[in-house]
This record gives sequence, structure tokens and C-alpha cells, in this order.
Amino acid sequence: MSHVVVSGANGFVGRALCRALLDAGHRVTGLVRRGGGCIDGVTEWIDASTDYSGIAHNWPAGLNADCVVHLAARVHVMHDTAADPDAAFRATNVDGTLRLAAAARQHGVPRFVFVSSIKAVAEGDGGQSLREDGLPRPEDAYGRSKRAAEEALVRLGGETGLETVIVRPPLVYGPQVRANFLRLMDAIWRGVPLPLGSANARRSMVYVGNLADALVHCSVDPRAAGQCFHVADSHAPTVAELVRSLAHHLGKPARLLPIPAAWLRTAGRLTGKSAQVDRLVGGLQVDTSRIRDVLGWLPPYSTDEGLSATVDWYLSTHRAHSCRCKTH
Repeated sequence: MSHVVVSGANGFVGRALCRALLDAGHRVTGLVRRGGGCIDGVTEWIDASTDYSGIAHNWPAGLNADCVVHLAARVHVMHDTAADPDAAFRATNVDGTLRLAAAARQHGVPRFVFVSSIKAVAEGDGGQSLREDGLPRPEDAYGRSKRAAEEALVRLGGETGLETVIVRPPLVYGPQVRANFLRLMDAIWRGVPLPLGSANARRSMVYVGNLADALVHCSVDPRAAGQCFHVADSHAPTVAELVRSLAHHLGKPARLLPIPAAWLRTAGRLTGKSAQVDRLVGGLQVDTSRIRDVLGWLPPYSTDEGLSATVDWYLSTHRAHSCRCKTH
């Protein structure tokens, strides 16, 4: 049995990871800014300092952990209002990450698992699945900060002996999902026609249960030390397939309009929304063969099982929200 510290333990991925760790028999301490959001069985460690500025000093007496999984981050936002987005992302995602990793090593933690993002590599696959050893070309402040944190952690590991493991997921979905995925389900539920019938490029995603399972392996398997892994579901659907599958599970028709992708790209350029359109019609497939070959890991849930669980949650807890949206 290992003792794992999870930063961001009360978040979307954090709660799923804590549950997976507990189910596997491990002890879990959740490092959070505010108390009260962790699942039962997790010991909360509250640290409200800015970007872990006092984390080394505030390390709890007697906390002897085998691994830290770092999920907490300044997340990607569509319309960032920061005066200097790169500096804002770097302060949290690079400087804060390094403070936590250095404190972990100082207090005897041998392994640090950093949950990065496929955005640290690219926004699209250029016609070839993205591999861990591909040339990184992040395109926004969030992606650049995640890539910089990866590089800094590798250097820290080389200098101190800290076992670093980097995990790069694409879009994560599942119960409690927010942002664009939730808005897509709302739109399907309300019967909004979607101009995505010709969006046939494939885009990798990862069900939160699959990501949590992979992170458990990365936390405790000796073979993961020093590795970088891409983690995704076995199937990469097209956006049109995704809409049809969600509509099926929601019991709603898939109102897809067959607008050519070239027309959507033109509309994106004219409206200043090229990046948003590219995320709908451009390909983004990731190669997950390394984690399969090194750890023998395979996703325990199919994409259809993940979407079904997501829709079940939506229908049980978010249907009222979607109905309210329809009246506004």
C-alpha cells in the first residue's frame, strides 16, 4: 500500500483519482486550497498560499508520502483577461509546480507525477498521431506553461534524483465535466441544430475513469519512473460521431447540419474564432502505445461506457440546468 498526495483532490479529475487510489487500497492525502470538497476517506491538507509559496515550510509533520500527483493548475480558458497570460500561467503552472516538486523531494517523497496536457505538444495532429517524442509546438499560454513545467521537472529530477512522471491527456470528459463538453450536451438536449455533420476528423479524448486508472499506475509502478506518457481512450471519435453518440444516450435526435469544414474554417477566420473552429474540425489523435508497452496499461472503460456514465450524471443532476438555459 502506498501513500499518495493528490493536489487538486477536490476537482473533477482529482475526485476520480482519489476514488481509484482508495479502491486500490492506497492511502490518500488531498492537497487543496479550501476544505470540504474531497471524497470520504481522503485526509485533507489545506494550503491557501499563492502558487505554493510556503509549501515547504507548511509540509505537515509526519507526512511521509510515496508519491505526489500534481493536478492543480491554472487551467486553459477561452477568453483570458490577464494582462500577461503567459506570466499568469507560468506563475502557477511552472513556478508553483516546481515549488511543490522541490518540497516533495525535500521531505523524502521519491516520485512526482505531473499531469500536463496534450496542448504542451500541439493543438492538432497534422495528419499523424502525436507521440511523446514529437517536436513540441504549443500554441497558447496554457500549452507553453505546461511544456515549460515539463522541462523544468525533468531538470529537477536530474539534479535531485526525484522520479518524475509526465502524463499528457487530451480532452477529459465524464461525470461533473464542465466547459465546452457540458455546453455540447446542453445544446443536444435543447435540440439546437449543430453545423458539425461534416466534422469527420478524429479527436482523441479520455474518460476521467480511464485517466484516473492510468494515474494510479503511474503513481505506484516502478517502470513509470522518468517516463512521459500520452493517455487516451482506445477510440478517437469524429465530432459528428460524438454528437450522435451523446444524442443516442440522451434519447434525443442528433440535429447535425452537413456544413463543409472549409466553410466553417472560413467563418472562423471572418469572426476571429479560427482556434475554436479548428478544435471542432481539425484532427487530434494521440499515440498511446508507450504506456501500453511500458506499463501494460489499457483503458478499462470503452468510450461508449464513458459517454453513457457522463450522460447518466447529466440527466440526474444537470437536466434542470439545461431546462433553465432554454428559458433564457
